[in-house]
Amino acid sequence: MCGIHGFISQKLSVDSANSIIRNMVNSTHHRGPDFCDFSSMPPVYFGHNRLSIIDLSEDSNQPMTVGNYTIVYNGEVYNYKEIRSKLKQKGVEFLTASDTEVILQAFINFGEACVEEFVGMWAFAIFNNNDNTLFCSRDRFGIKPFYYISSGQEFYFASEIKSLKQTPVFTKNLNLDQVSRAMQLGWVVDKTETYYDCVFSLEPGTNLFYRDGQINKKQYWGVSKKRSSINLSFNDATERFKEMFDDSMKLHLRSDVPVGATLSGGIDSSSIVCNILKNERAKELNTFSIYYEGDLAVDERGFIKEIEEKYKKQFHLYYDSPATSQIEEDFFKISNSMDFPLSGSSPISQYYVMRLVAEKGIKVVLSGQGADDYMGGYMHSYYRYFADKIAAFQPLSFCREFKAYKNNYSPNIKKQIDLLIKSSLSLFMSENKLYNLEYKKYHPFLDNQPKERAGVSLYSDSLSRFNSFHRGLVNTSSLPTLLHYEDRNSMAHSVESRVPFLDHRMVEFLFSLSDNHKIRDGFTKRILRDSQKENLPSKIRWRTDKKGFVTPGEVLWLRGSMRHLLEVDYTQLSFLDQNKCKRVINEFKKGSNSQANLVWRLAHLNYWLKNIC
Repeated sequence: MCGIHGFISQKLSVDSANSIIRNMVNSTHHRGPDFCDFSSMPPVYFGHNRLSIIDLSEDSNQPMTVGNYTIVYNGEVYNYKEIRSKLKQKGVEFLTASDTEVILQAFINFGEACVEEFVGMWAFAIFNNNDNTLFCSRDRFGIKPFYYISSGQEFYFASEIKSLKQTPVFTKNLNLDQVSRAMQLGWVVDKTETYYDCVFSLEPGTNLFYRDGQINKKQYWGVSKKRSSINLSFNDATERFKEMFDDSMKLHLRSDVPVGATLSGGIDSSSIVCNILKNERAKELNTFSIYYEGDLAVDERGFIKEIEEKYKKQFHLYYDSPATSQIEEDFFKISNSMDFPLSGSSPISQYYVMRLVAEKGIKVVLSGQGADDYMGGYMHSYYRYFADKIAAFQPLSFCREFKAYKNNYSPNIKKQIDLLIKSSLSLFMSENKLYNLEYKKYHPFLDNQPKERAGVSLYSDSLSRFNSFHRGLVNTSSLPTLLHYEDRNSMAHSVESRVPFLDHRMVEFLFSLSDNHKIRDGFTKRILRDSQKENLPSKIRWRTDKKGFVTPGEVLWLRGSMRHLLEVDYTQLSFLDQNKCKRVINEFKKGSNSQANLVWRLAHLNYWLKNIC
């Protein structure tokens, strides 16, 4: 896990270019404090921050050159040993034991198709000195970031915006389309778009070629629009999923340094931890969490103790709820680490968990991120699930599952009616229309030029409503933002976070199965629950509430010593409807929490524009 930087420019002198690449590298020292270096290959300049995880020797430092090829790489390709063996059979000789050299040799031998062999997370750039081509690639889900600026005959790239701010082509002009989406929906990015007009994000599952001022991009992976269905019984599918999850866990535990795990007490992170404990896959395991007591308490300790009791081990470390004064003291540092405004206060909890990980000397942690986004883990998956049953004329199945839903979640009449109404909307409206409805109607629409904004555009497909919804979560609405915070919070403390549920083989498999394997008998993520029945404590396996690293920040902190954030400088927010903004904040000040999330976004956008942008 590292930080990558680079550019191609004919305009700069060698001295100026060396100064810029040095500043880029220094700006993200936190991403890789073990070794930092840069290479000058005029007009090409590469820089790298190394966090040593695989092959700790100096031989694996970057930038790394083999023949006429030079690479800077961030991430982990977990099946690098298998690819290495395949390359050795072709006569390739290796000088290191690193996955970096495996990636570079795979590209030399297989070309751009090499990425289709990789299982893992990555963002890398390879310069081919033979034909002066820059080849860049980002992993299938965008677990690792890759930002770039293309300006005339110049091309700059980096892992974080901080690095691109050191370049002569960076400008602070806002992309108001994305700012508006972030305010209304909480999305940090939308496909290629960021908060800045000049900065673009390379889409997940995409390769990029740059040569002579021209960019060509090619998508090498995506959740298929017409993925073939696999006809398996629930029991057979569960057994196959269990095998795939076990294999993913084995690969994600490959490391030359100790590995820990974040643990919230929920099904996903608990499945990871219990899989390690059940199979004795770590000699010593530390897990990490956070809790809040008092008003608006958030406390998962009871569930975590269930795991400790089942496996007769004490392994968990807690971060006691940080005082508001401590958060205020760290607030600039936290905000600056994120690059963009915080869409909620929950990432702050994760920030402190990662701080605890680093304090205990752990450089790699496993996280449960991603499972909800393709297994039917969110409660609003039910809207599409029930809509599909109605559309398929399955009244008995609908009634059976609706009754099971009521038994498991005990919704009041209002929630039941709400579920039926939203299921009806899903029946008659596409995902794109539903998201645009939420974009304009869920919160007061604060943009003062709504007709000029691009709105929301999801990839069109012919999947079921249920799978179309989850494809949108994976590609656009949910997962990209969650992964953004996962990366920034871990790397702010020089920690590598790994996400075993985002093994693309598992994701492809789940998308090929019947929806009834994911929601079944009124339970979300049923295939995961049943696959881990031997590992998980019963109280966790059958949980029907859903919590992550949440915080009470939107209410408790903004009403406490951080209430000064509510004193918004509206001159900075001229692109928003001033009257609506003032009304939303004033209602919050008077005691209404109905728009607390929106108040937080307004307050932090104002803070970010003033202190970080």
